[in-house]
Amino acid sequence: MNIAVFASGRGTNFAAIIRAVKKGKIKAELRLLVCDNPAAKAISKAKRAGVRIALVKRQDYPGKKEFEAAILRYLEEEKIDLIVLAGFMRMLSPELVAEFRNKIINIHPALLPSFKGSSAIKDAFDYGVKVTGVTVHFVDENMDSGPIILQQAVGIKESDTLESLEKKIHKVEHKLYPQAIRLYVEGKLKIEGRKVVVSRH
Repeated sequence: MNIAVFASGRGTNFAAIIRAVKKGKIKAELRLLVCDNPAAKAISKAKRAGVRIALVKRQDYPGKKEFEAAILRYLEEEKIDLIVLAGFMRMLSPELVAEFRNKIINIHPALLPSFKGSSAIKDAFDYGVKVTGVTVHFVDENMDSGPIILQQAVGIKESDTLESLEKKIHKVEHKLYPQAIRLYVEGKLKIEGRKVVVSRH
């Protein structure tokens, strides 16, 4: 199975996936990093790991359709079976989602459906909830709304700052995301309606 990771920033989840593949915990080929930001630290991580880089900048294309067409060409060249979103700061079009129906997964730093959007950790912290967490889910046409694969709670202590909470969330992400990818690669995820059934056999 061939995997492409989409990332726009630091690439810490990408690094966790690289480690899991190298250790044989994910038995798949990490073929491609798709990145829209030339300053992203994920690029240097891909270079070190020998992963092909597709740097596709939105401003180089007249519209979203052309931008995604360029991405699709890379995906076809590498025969990609699974797209893993790891801090990719763009919504995918319904057309791209349809092309890879149930073959795109995302990680979100909150317990969906609570605290959707790009500032989920801060939103949960500011709201004052005692428990937040991490969600891995399939991607559909709407933001942070696809069927949930795995979730793990993270408690918020009185002594936590936004920075300490971010560290706790990221630590869970780096364990949970490789687990979810492994389940997908091993064929242990089945979507039934809006639910994901996980086979443990």
